[in-house]
Amino acid sequence: MTTTSATTERTGRGLGLLAVLMPAVLVTVIASDMVNLMLPSIGAEFGASEAELAWVVTGFLLTFSVGIPFYGRISDRVSLRRLFTFALLLYAIGSLICALAPSLLVLVLGRIVMGVGAAALPVLSIVAITRLLPEDKRGMGIGVVSAAAGIGTAAGPAIGGLFGQLLGWPALFWLMLVVALVLLFPALRVLPGEPPSGETRFDLAGGIFLGLGAGLVLFGFTQAQGEGFGAPTSWGSFAVAAVAIALFVWRMVSVAHPFVPPTLFTNRVYRIAVIVAFLAMIVNLGGLVFVPLLVVDVNGLSPGAGALVMIPAGVAVALLSPLIGRLADRIGTRPLVLVGLGLMAVFSLFLSTFTAGSSVIPAGVGILGLSVGFIFVMTPIISAAAGALPGEQVGVGMGILQGAQFLGAGTGPALFGVLVSARQQSGSTAVNPIYSGHEGAAYSDAFLAMAVVVVLTLLVAFQMRPAATVTAKPTREADVVH
Repeated sequence: MTTTSATTERTGRGLGLLAVLMPAVLVTVIASDMVNLMLPSIGAEFGASEAELAWVVTGFLLTFSVGIPFYGRISDRVSLRRLFTFALLLYAIGSLICALAPSLLVLVLGRIVMGVGAAALPVLSIVAITRLLPEDKRGMGIGVVSAAAGIGTAAGPAIGGLFGQLLGWPALFWLMLVVALVLLFPALRVLPGEPPSGETRFDLAGGIFLGLGAGLVLFGFTQAQGEGFGAPTSWGSFAVAAVAIALFVWRMVSVAHPFVPPTLFTNRVYRIAVIVAFLAMIVNLGGLVFVPLLVVDVNGLSPGAGALVMIPAGVAVALLSPLIGRLADRIGTRPLVLVGLGLMAVFSLFLSTFTAGSSVIPAGVGILGLSVGFIFVMTPIISAAAGALPGEQVGVGMGILQGAQFLGAGTGPALFGVLVSARQQSGSTAVNPIYSGHEGAAYSDAFLAMAVVVVLTLLVAFQMRPAATVTAKPTREADVVH
């Protein structure tokens, strides 16, 4: 009788935790691109140029990228309840500033505040799952959070376009404000208020160098997308980022309590997980950006109709993520990651080969297969990385891992965008000899390059030990939820 009651309580509290984390991640992903379709309306209202409007997106992304590793590191010394509620409050305040913004400058300021709050939610969600769910449920929990990200990816532009056109762009931020405030009270209830035990000191200067380096790398890529890598704002950002990252590495190996412990990267499973996550995200975001561009430029669809091609992929990710998480709990990480990367390679090559005709079906099939392959990679790899780390390194480790994902998200579209632009200007035929079209040859080359990146990722993933993620370890802070 006691055992049954305890099991029921554990299950109920675990479900309550996921009921908070899933919508928190969902609003974070939606917020990143919900304004994209409304930028022309915002520009018309404030009389802003395209370069000025870009900061509505860039301001959010930059603070988001800088904040991720900081929140991960701080979660090793501050309670999840305090950090999560602080982040939700910042997110709500930023949403309110945006909703009431009388000028573009105030709107950008609000987006920056939103980004500071939003940066905490994905990484803290993974940390919470790792610390609070039993090891045999961790993959399922990460799968649920991944499903939220998949739904947000598919729904973000649609929600932005629908609410923005019907109610005006400020309605988007009122919606985000309401969701953040609603989540505050259950977060206070289900998240633990006790700080983690262990080392509480770390090198703040090292963290600043890391954040500066990551932010400047992302800024350099955003500049390269519009002006090319030869622009001073692009290569200059990369140069300063290299200096900042070098200083971060120097601090990491020279101070007593570094921001990132060097032993983190001696962990084979974790090290491979970071590399695989970064490379897989480059390809995934490349596909999510260039498939809609393909069907608009080559197939002649409107932007709205082009977005519909992406919906099956988002739905598939949302449905499969929890199932893949459960499967990872049973059979381990390596088989699923290799299968996922195999699917990504096959469907990248499929996109490179069969999108020359007038039908958009091959594009829809290609991005569906690519997205399914990606979720086969990411859900197990995150679970494996979290399970391979000692308790005192979970926060900083997940912060670095998700920071690598985010850098991959910024790197992919920029690199493939430069390739597409160069191939369009050259007017040459596709490198892929099976591709039969001419107008979309540049996109064929981009998808072929994605397949090459996936093959390189496979070479890295093959080094994972099959049994690396199934070693039993005590569940940290489990008593808080159990």
